[in-house]
Amino acid sequence: MPRLSQQLHPHREPVTPLHAATVLLLRDAPQPGGGSTLQVLMTRRSDKASFVPGAYVFPGGGIETQDADPATHALADHRPAQTAARLTDALAAIRESFEELGVLLARHGDGRWAGADDIAAIARQAPAGTTFAAQCAARGLRLAADRVYWLAHWTADRNLPKRFAVPFLVARMPEGQEPVADESEQFEPVWVSPADALARHEAGQFFMIFPTIRTLQRLAQFADVDAVLAAVAHEQPLWVSSPRSGLLGGKEARFMEDEAPFGELALVTPTGRGEHALDWQSETPVPLLKNVQRLTAPNPGVMTGPGTNSYLVGDPATGYIAIDPGPADTEHLDKLWRAAGGDIRMIVCTHSHPDHSPGAAPLQAMCVRAGRAAPPILGLPSAPTARAASQFTPDRSLQDNELLTLAGQGPDGEITHTLQVIHTPGHAANHLCLLLREDGLLFSGDHILNGSTTVIDPPDGNMADYLDSLDRLDALCAEHGAEFILPAHGYVLGGPEDGARTAIARLKAHRLAREAKVLAAMQAQPEGSMDDWVRLAYDDVPPRMWPIAQRSLLAHVERIRMLEPGND
Repeated sequence: MPRLSQQLHPHREPVTPLHAATVLLLRDAPQPGGGSTLQVLMTRRSDKASFVPGAYVFPGGGIETQDADPATHALADHRPAQTAARLTDALAAIRESFEELGVLLARHGDGRWAGADDIAAIARQAPAGTTFAAQCAARGLRLAADRVYWLAHWTADRNLPKRFAVPFLVARMPEGQEPVADESEQFEPVWVSPADALARHEAGQFFMIFPTIRTLQRLAQFADVDAVLAAVAHEQPLWVSSPRSGLLGGKEARFMEDEAPFGELALVTPTGRGEHALDWQSETPVPLLKNVQRLTAPNPGVMTGPGTNSYLVGDPATGYIAIDPGPADTEHLDKLWRAAGGDIRMIVCTHSHPDHSPGAAPLQAMCVRAGRAAPPILGLPSAPTARAASQFTPDRSLQDNELLTLAGQGPDGEITHTLQVIHTPGHAANHLCLLLREDGLLFSGDHILNGSTTVIDPPDGNMADYLDSLDRLDALCAEHGAEFILPAHGYVLGGPEDGARTAIARLKAHRLAREAKVLAAMQAQPEGSMDDWVRLAYDDVPPRMWPIAQRSLLAHVERIRMLEPGND
């Protein structure tokens, strides 16, 4: 975890979330030309509601004492794997769907769903002295909690003044029932396909909040109700999320854990403030912590994403280490130098590729011209296998596990920033990563990127070395409790909810899955060419990217052949 003394914002405890439950009632609607479309039941909240007035939502509401009462549980059918907590959630959702829409998820003893007579006989708001479940029992009905499944779990963004923690449940709409809104909390019940709801929202005709939008986006991937219920039959949610917010184009935007900006927001605003600007720009440094700044070079492209990230580690009391000065772009280097107040003590290049190391010498010269001592250029020299454009010779070669330390006297006493050097061949033979030990930050160069996988280009790149280096980084993150990865391209990865080790494990799994496709392609066409294999192994990648993908394909092929029996 980063030191509290290095956080940009004072700690602010998020509001404790209230517990609620919501249910997506689903049906397969016949289409005029044949076939059917998955639809979900939604309603519009009252314009006077205290929470998201006027929004289209799924029925649901707060969990009440009666929902958790064992006496209520005894009046419900449930699956053996349905825990008491999940049963409480389901009963709250069943009660709310009846109170708000008159939909009754309950069955008679012979299996018949509740009918119009049952619905008319039960008060939507139970009279004093009884409960919703007791009213159902008096009609010979048992609550059908066994037909309610856990789809997802949402906890509202930490920066909101009112927050809810809500399981999103799913159930098939009972046959023969029609929704009728209570006309006090909910209005205008409507059956809508996920795609149509999203299109209407985009057109400004169907206001929805972030969790509803994201849920519909994922629901749109399913063909019918059976497919949804099959996906949730294992009793685990398909996703769990507590989104984080930042600024894009000056407007608030929210992101889930699997979206690129999430880790950066977790680092910069851990308790949720929504103030961090996420727009990529090359004009001004972006503070990530008090002792870490990022300045992105103006070299965006297919291979560099938004550009190469140069980092400054340190503060005015200790001076700064510049990591990956980037291309020899005078304006970029001048901004980097000024952000450090001219006090750059070391320049470290993670590897010798032309978007990382050429700026080192001119940055060093800038410091000398200003009357400062020349900061040493550190790294590993390019190997003989490096391409001509990637030639690099540092002033001094770094040793594996060497510590680079900045120290000074801060307002609260002595302060240090220590970078541990880790040799991580794979993307390049001379690649290294750096771990800021006091704050648990991994500067990953091109070994780990956000938003794409790095190219492994033989002979300087080696897939076996790359995977071994991932294992080493994983062990190092475990040893030092590192939660965040700061890549040379893209936003920060990781965070307390989705740490550095999770990101590394996901990346390794992706690489091995790709390698399995490469092996399958080789087996399907044993006499095939690289062009043949890339079409099969990278069929999920746009063809325009196949020439680039073919470099990593060759690295996979080399590793596969190395692992063949007799090639030890």
